[in-house]
Amino acid sequence: MDLTGAAREAFGGGRRLAGTERLRGGSKKGVHRLLFEDGGTAVAYVWSAAENHWPGADEPADDADPLAHASGLALFAAAHRRLAALGVRTPRVHLLDGSRTRHPAADVAVVEDVAGPGGESLEALLERDPRAAAPVLARLADTLRVLDGYRAPSWGKLALLDNGGVSKGSSPTHLVLDRALADLAEAAGRDDRIATARGRLADGLHTRAAAVAPRDGGYGLVHGELGPDHVLVDAAGEPVLIDIEGLMHFDAEWEHVFLRIRFGDQYPSLGGTEGLDRHRLDLYGLAIRLSLVAGPLRLLDGDFPHRAAMREIAEYNLAAALALVE
Repeated sequence: MDLTGAAREAFGGGRRLAGTERLRGGSKKGVHRLLFEDGGTAVAYVWSAAENHWPGADEPADDADPLAHASGLALFAAAHRRLAALGVRTPRVHLLDGSRTRHPAADVAVVEDVAGPGGESLEALLERDPRAAAPVLARLADTLRVLDGYRAPSWGKLALLDNGGVSKGSSPTHLVLDRALADLAEAAGRDDRIATARGRLADGLHTRAAAVAPRDGGYGLVHGELGPDHVLVDAAGEPVLIDIEGLMHFDAEWEHVFLRIRFGDQYPSLGGTEGLDRHRLDLYGLAIRLSLVAGPLRLLDGDFPHRAAMREIAEYNLAAALALVE
């Protein structure tokens, strides 16, 4: 894709684009580094059917479903505005272009290249120097407290709620149960091991859901997929959240199950599960494992290029899901 026009609109004619390079990741959008002749860089996010590797990506998104795939400029812009207002660090925005004039088949955002000179992902920092990552984890824990403290009476995606919309479902718990049963059915159709254990897995979901009591007090903000690969570290050592399109008001337990899976031994540094509901953690733990089986298997139906990694994710979470109902 020619991003010359987007670069010119973002920075004016004083900076000439020397080239671009595609960055790894981004199953729902393209992520490209812009390389300028003056040595500077930026990152372009491109939302288009060609950049979305999920089957059915050309179908209209259901933003009333908080657990549906979150992709698009409108979701990104709403999430960025809210995080900026809360003082949560995200890449600075240079351009939001949904006009379709320069790129008729795509929406484009141009943002700060946090992982350029002087920065890296938290995942890479944890692998390279866990001691140096400790203060970043502490700052990320502070960020999580800010997000959970920003409450709303309803659950759902930011762009939907900001426009007065109402999410599907009678509660987050029922949404998660319904989605998990659908993921189970889909995964069972693709893997005989899940098919054999389908009854036990379904019983496990229903039993866990029945133990969850109604909740009062509103819903904090959750990222939804906050692994160390979705946190960059800037030159000042601050955590920077990326892939923010799925930001929503929801149960904090949904976030913390994912955090515990992705951060592993480092998870206690993010605050642990104190104050969280044990029954929701149990239900969401099994549900997310099933999602991390069904999702990668579904993605492999399409043309996603990093197929070995997706297969590994599915295998790892398949074993974990089965272990929960042994």
